Amino acid sequence: TRLSPKPHYGEEAKLVSQILDTYHFKKIRLNDSLSSVILDQYIETLDNNKSYFLASDIASFERYRNSLDDLTRAGDLSHAYEIYDVFKTRFEDRMSYVMDELVDKEFDYSIDEQYNTDRSEEGWASSQKELNELWRKVIKSQALSLKLNGKEKDEIKDLITKRYERFQKAISQYNAEDIFELYMNTVAEAFDPHTNYFSPKTSDRFKQNMSLSLEGIGARLQSENDYTKVVQILPGGPAEKSDQLHENDRIVGVAQGEDGEMVDVIGWRLDDVVQLIKGPKGTTVRLEILPAETGINGPSEEIVLQRDKIKLEDQEAKSELLSFRKDGRDYKIGVISLPTFYMDFKAYQEGDPNYTSTTRDVKRLVKELQEQDIDGLLMDLRNNGGGSLAEAIDLTGLFIKDGPVVQVKTSNNKIEIGEDEDPEVVYDGPMAVLINRFSASASEIFAGAIQDYERGVVMGEQTFGKGTVQSVIDLGRYLNVPEDQQVGQLKITLQKFYRVTGSSTQHLGVNPDISFPSAFKAEDFGESASESALPWDQIRSTNFDNTHNISSQLLSRLNNGYYQRLESDPGLKELVAETNQLKQTLETKVISLNEAVRQKEVEEAQKKKSQIGLSG
Repeated sequence: TRLSPKPHYGEEAKLVSQILDTYHFKKIRLNDSLSSVILDQYIETLDNNKSYFLASDIASFERYRNSLDDLTRAGDLSHAYEIYDVFKTRFEDRMSYVMDELVDKEFDYSIDEQYNTDRSEEGWASSQKELNELWRKVIKSQALSLKLNGKEKDEIKDLITKRYERFQKAISQYNAEDIFELYMNTVAEAFDPHTNYFSPKTSDRFKQNMSLSLEGIGARLQSENDYTKVVQILPGGPAEKSDQLHENDRIVGVAQGEDGEMVDVIGWRLDDVVQLIKGPKGTTVRLEILPAETGINGPSEEIVLQRDKIKLEDQEAKSELLSFRKDGRDYKIGVISLPTFYMDFKAYQEGDPNYTSTTRDVKRLVKELQEQDIDGLLMDLRNNGGGSLAEAIDLTGLFIKDGPVVQVKTSNNKIEIGEDEDPEVVYDGPMAVLINRFSASASEIFAGAIQDYERGVVMGEQTFGKGTVQSVIDLGRYLNVPEDQQVGQLKITLQKFYRVTGSSTQHLGVNPDISFPSAFKAEDFGESASESALPWDQIRSTNFDNTHNISSQLLSRLNNGYYQRLESDPGLKELVAETNQLKQTLETKVISLNEAVRQKEVEEAQKKKSQIGLSG
């Protein structure tokens, strides 16, 4: 049956267009040029690896190239459902071909041929014949992976049949609301990647995430080609505690309990994979993964996790003391790990004197470390995705006398300054901040301020580059719809962050004073990975009293020492080898369909993994 929009979707689309036109920071209108972006993105959302649509379908959608803005603003959504309908037809064609022609096929694994898992640079297939050839390679590659994992012929057929039966079932369950959300989210994201439309169902999940009451494994996932990829391990969750699941691992199977059947999730919708992984606290979930360090050519591994609630206390700051000897002298360094910028607003508003907050916790930990006569302090902000801006400002205030920490520009070009007004300095000794590609938002404000005030040395990788601030608008407040017809929410970018020097943290993030080797390119991991991201720009610097604790001569000396150690220190050499291996694995998109070649690649991947000390 063909899906069609519910009557109130048109009103919702009109309202979303109006809000984006009027209030989005970008100050652009939904116009022909955005219409073109929306069309391309909507097609990509439905068929992100060019595996279903034909070139002739894409040509037929061209008539909408410059009119999606006018249609959406008028509340006409027929085009979104029509394009989806073509996708559904093509999808069913592909599934028939897989079931009728490929699951029983005897593949010849001695032929030298390859399959490219990333088709973003390829053209659209011009004929059914071309699509058939593509899908022959898809199924051959999947069958070969199963064979190399020790599966027998009948078992391989059974697993692939079940994989595509489940896939068909998942797509058949798409309803009118799902299509509306897919399309409206594409419209929203054309303005910038952090502006999103949430259907009522997704809104509930978003609220759960914000309150940290989500029960599951504690990992943020995204779709990449046919795979579900881990993009972030949440601090304090089962995944982090077990140390079995890591960023960039791919999840290819999910099973319930100790002995439930492993459900193959290659090619699945992200929502459906998440539903399988989530579950009540205390229950067991088994995952089949392709580890990041061995990649798509490596063998799969099975891991077992116990689901749990991710509690606020698991995300709290923690400290440890590191002792080492250098040039005949003993040193003690205090390390504070900060997974997120948190504050218990509810307890604070209720007047609870013991409310938890990042700044209060770090202040206490610093004082405890000072009692142990530390020679220096390291703030570890790796993988810290942000959180409360007020806490980032107050935390900076523990290390500087007082003054501006961040500038915030509103959509009507007003500049507001976030200032530390407390003259107390809790710690004035030597200090460093450790960051990586996944340190974002409030983390970038803190690290940037410490760098700009020359208060401490910033080390690690260039950060994520998220320099924008969002608010969530409940659309139900503006629409009169019957009680049984719920409406969604719009998360919209309204402000932008700037450092005290006037430089935006957008795209650039924070560049470390001492750069560690990194496997993650800015254009693949970070704000710069999205074409619709707001640009970097600059405003006037604020007046601030530089501490002058860190001189350019000191940074030059530290960098020279670091480069010398890169040549001689076994631990650093291993880090470089590990990083280069991961970078190479992440860039591997083409896989061989020759059994002998693939077997050799699997063995090499395992060998490299054990050589650089990554095994186990």
